[in-house]
This record gives sequence, structure tokens and C-alpha cells, in this order.
Amino acid sequence: MKYRDRRGNEFEQTTSQDEFLARMYGTAWGRACMKITALPIFSKLSRFFLNSRFSSAFVLRFAERNDIDIFDYENKMYNSFNDFFIRRIKPGRRRIDNEKDIVISPSDGKVSAYEITKSSVFVVKNSVYTVESLLRDSKLAKRYLGGTAFIIRLTPDDYHRYCYCTDGEKSHNRTIKGDLHTVNPIINKYIPVYKENSREYCMIRTSNIGDVIQMEVGAMFVGKITNKHTYGRRLVRKGEEKGYFEFGGSTIILLTEKGKVKAEEDLLVNTHEGFETKILQGETIARRISK
Repeated sequence: MKYRDRRGNEFEQTTSQDEFLARMYGTAWGRACMKITALPIFSKLSRFFLNSRFSSAFVLRFAERNDIDIFDYENKMYNSFNDFFIRRIKPGRRRIDNEKDIVISPSDGKVSAYEITKSSVFVVKNSVYTVESLLRDSKLAKRYLGGTAFIIRLTPDDYHRYCYCTDGEKSHNRTIKGDLHTVNPIINKYIPVYKENSREYCMIRTSNIGDVIQMEVGAMFVGKITNKHTYGRRLVRKGEEKGYFEFGGSTIILLTEKGKVKAEEDLLVNTHEGFETKILQGETIARRISK
């Protein structure tokens, strides 16, 4: 996978997870095994182990292999692997851009930005998805034609708590159940990832940049996405914690309306040239279009 940081430095990274998935999804036998691991019962058993005290033995090795600086995070004893994975970052380690007319990245991750075309499709690596199939709502999907879809892919080294991307009034959450496959570009050759994953989304109604969809996509070993404020309407603040993912790799998708905001130029250029953009929670990804 190729990506650039916001200073323009280029990186190409293949993780042990990528290599494992390439081997498994590259054979019929491997795909059959991965189909089994996608069953909800497997996800529940995995989560049971990752929440147990036995799993805490893997924390230090995981941090070392993924170059995670543990000094950036709260100083505590972790009772399980998932306790470490959903750790909180120390105050000041992530700067939230509070300028009124911007959209921030709700999480750390590798970002791509795509125009939502008249044919209602956008590309995520080697797969094509319709906004309608993503939302399972044809009327709502039409509202976002001509807007922008931001795909924020989290990898194991990222901070897995996420926040609201803008100020506004959020709607009731909608949950879509699905088979759990890992959110990883390698397997897009074999299965339609976002049609298979469980996901949860809400609309954030704003006074200045339109209505923004914020969606969390679960992945293998992430049987549930832990969101706060799931029921009813609520006023939310940019940077306020929205929830977290457990282990497995995950993705956040933002949809913005046509003519409301423009994606930052580096995101557009990098996506066009086949690169994801490495970004931290709180950084600007889009700005209001001046009238």
C-alpha cells in the first residue's frame, strides 16, 4: 500500500497482516477458511479471548511490531489486549482544528477522497461501490450526488478512538448488519468489502456545511462497533468522542453534500495519483466553499 504524509513524503508499506491476507484470499482453501472466520460466532470467541487477561501478554510485542509509541498514551496497566487497543491518548497529543467552517478527520488513518458521481458510484482501491448500497437508502443517497466521499482506513498502528468530524445535531444511529470481513485493500479483488461488513452511521446536520454522513465500518474480529449517543437526536461538538473500534482494522466513511465543502488539495491530488494520505485525528480534510 502506498501513501504520503502531509509533507509529501512517500511510503510503501506491506504489513504481516497484508501478507497473511494475500496468502489466504489467494487460494480457494484460504478463502473458505476466511469465510468461517467471518461468522459471528468466530468474532464473539475472538473478542472473548482479546478481552481476557491471557491476551495482555501480546501487548508489548504488538506495540513493538507496529511502532506504537506507548508514551503517547495513558499510563496504566492493561488488563487485556483490547484494553490496550482502545487505550486513550494523552491530552495534547492530538490537536483538534476548531475553525468553524472546516471538517476534521474523526480519527487517525490513511485517507482517500472521491467525488460522488451522477452514477452514484465511487472507488475504494480495486472495488466500486454505490452510495445507495452503502447506505441502503436510495432517497438519502441522491442527496449526496456531486459531493465528496472520504474513506479513512485505520491500521493497527493508529489510535482507534474516533470523534465527531463537525459541530451539529446528530440523528439517531442506523445499524446495518453484515458478514465480517477485514477492511483491507488486498481482499477487494475477491469480495465486495463494504457490502459484506457491518456498519453504523448517523447524519450530522450543520448550520454552515450541510448535512454530513459519518459511518463506521466494522471488520474481522469487530463484532460490534462501540458508539456513544446511539439513540435520539443530540447536539455534538467537533472533537467530542463518538466511539471506538476493537481489534481487527476498521474504516470510517464521511459523505458531504455538493457545493458545501471542498476536500483539501493534497487529498485530491494524492488520491488521483494512487496514494492514500496519512493523517491524524483532528486535522483538516475539507473546508466550506465560499459563496
